[in-house]
Amino acid sequence: MGKRAYLFKLLQDIRASYWFLPMVLVCLGLILATFMGWVDRHATTLPFSLPPSLLDTQADGARSTLAVIAQSIIGVTGVMFSMTLVAVSFASGNFGPRLIGNFMRDRGNQLSLGILIATFVYALAVLRTVQDGNDGDVVQYVPHFSLLVALLLTLVCIFTLIYFVHHVPETINVSRISAGIGTSLELQVRQLIDAHEDAQSAPEMPERDPNEFISSKISGYIQTVNFGQLNSLAENNEWYIEMVSSIGAFVTCETPVFKIWSQDPISSEARSQLHGCFAVGASRTENQNPTFLAEQLVEMVARALSPGVNDPYTAIDCLNRLSAALMVAGTYKQGLKNPAYERIAFSYLTFDRLFAATFPLCRQYIKPDAITLEHVLSLLRALVVHVREENRPRIQDEIDILTSAS
Repeated sequence: MGKRAYLFKLLQDIRASYWFLPMVLVCLGLILATFMGWVDRHATTLPFSLPPSLLDTQADGARSTLAVIAQSIIGVTGVMFSMTLVAVSFASGNFGPRLIGNFMRDRGNQLSLGILIATFVYALAVLRTVQDGNDGDVVQYVPHFSLLVALLLTLVCIFTLIYFVHHVPETINVSRISAGIGTSLELQVRQLIDAHEDAQSAPEMPERDPNEFISSKISGYIQTVNFGQLNSLAENNEWYIEMVSSIGAFVTCETPVFKIWSQDPISSEARSQLHGCFAVGASRTENQNPTFLAEQLVEMVARALSPGVNDPYTAIDCLNRLSAALMVAGTYKQGLKNPAYERIAFSYLTFDRLFAATFPLCRQYIKPDAITLEHVLSLLRALVVHVREENRPRIQDEIDILTSAS
C-alpha cells in the first residue's frame, strides 16, 4: 500500500516509454509463431484446408520467402527509427526539449515500430521450422499456414509504413503540437474541477510548530502524490499534514516535503508509508501538474518570438490554446476549488495560479511584437467578459500592464 505513488509513477513512465508497446508486440509475434506452428502440425484435424495453389510451395521457396521478409522488414525498421530520431531532434531543437515526451508517448510511432519488429521476429521463428528433407531421414516440412500468415503480416507492414510516412510529418507540425498540449491542458483542468466539485473549505493547521518533517530520500522532481493514501494515514493516526513542496518542485534530501503535527512520535514504519505517498523522478511531468503543460506552450511562444525565428503566428496559436484553458478554468461549473482533505493542506491549483503560469510569463516576449500584443489584448478582454467576477481582477491587471507598456 505504501508504494502506490511509485507504482503509479512506474505506469506513467511505461506509458511515456518508446519500448513497452513494441516489446509487447514482439512477444505476441513469438506467441503467434508458436500457435501457427501447432496449426501446421495439426492441419489434418482442421475443418478446412488451404486451396491447392497455396500448398505447392517447396522448402527452398518458403525459406527464401521468409528470409526476404525478415531482411526487408529489419531494413525498413532501421529507416523508420532514423526518421523518428530526426523528428524528435527537430522538435526538441525548435519547440523545446520538454516536448520529447510527447513524441515518445505517441501511439502511432510505438505501434508502427512494434508491428514491424513483431513481423521480423515472427518470420525468423517460422524460418527455423522449415525443413527441406535432403538430409538422411528428415522429412520435408513446409509450414503453409505459418507462411500465409507471414505474407499477410508483410502486407500489414506495407500499410504501416505508408501510415508512418504520413504520420511523422504530422507529429512535427507546430499546430498539431500546440493543439495536443492545449487539449491535454483543458482536459486536466476539467478533470480537476469535476473531481473536487463538492469540496469544502481547507482544514486549519495547528497554531504551533510541526512535530516532524518528512524529506525526500533522493534529489529530483516530485512527480506523483497519492493524496488519498496520505489523507487516510492522517486520519488513522490523527495527524495534520501540510505539503510544503508542490508537485513539480525540485527537492533534495534536505528539502521538507511534508510538515506533520502529531500527538505521538512517528514510527519508522509510518515514515516509510509517508515516503510511499509521493514519488520523485529525474524530470517534471504533466501528471498531476497542469502548469507544466502551460509552461510548454509558454516555451513555444518564447521560441517563436525569438529574434532568430520571429514567427508571431505560431505564438498566436499557442496563446489561443492558453486562453482556451483559462476559459475552461474560469467558466466550467464552479471552477477550480480546494480539494479540502480533512487533515491535509497543500498548494492546490487555482485560477490565479494557472493564469500566472500563462500570459504573465509571455509578457516579455509579447511586448516587442505588435501583432502578438494586439491579439493577446483581444484574448484577455474576451476572458474578462466571460470568466467569473472573482477571476476578473487578475486578468484586468495584466491588461493594464500590457496597455501601459504599449
